[in-house]
Amino acid sequence: MIVCGVELTGSDAVVCLLNMDRGQFNLPECRVRKLSLPKNHSREDLKQFQKAFAELMAEHGVASVAIKERMQKGRFAGGAASFKMEAAIQLITETELTVTLVPAALMKSTLASNPLPIAFADTGLKAFQETAFTTAYVAQLSGM
Repeated sequence: MIVCGVELTGSDAVVCLLNMDRGQFNLPECRVRKLSLPKNHSREDLKQFQKAFAELMAEHGVASVAIKERMQKGRFAGGAASFKMEAAIQLITETELTVTLVPAALMKSTLASNPLPIAFADTGLKAFQETAFTTAYVAQLSGM
């Protein structure tokens, strides 16, 4: 099953696809590393972002999306744009996507008991995709 890990930062949705087949992990080839929401966040911009995300998921046969949960208030709270993007992803109706939020506590406990099998540098992904990769890994192990 292919899981798409997502980290929402600013106006970008950083993505990483991770497939687990018979206990083996692999990274499907994906030309897109992040999708951006234009700065004015109009209704049309959100619809365009949602459509682009849905098309990417359908193109790669993704059944599950795991979004790293952001704090709603406090010093490290997520911005308004990231919550708009999260809602747009959760409301995709064209495909049968399961969208879940992965809390930081679950990520920490899962990684403590099941460390990454390889160093992130050996994955061939860009450095900014590390959190998306980790989110997808935790989602795969948690059966999300």
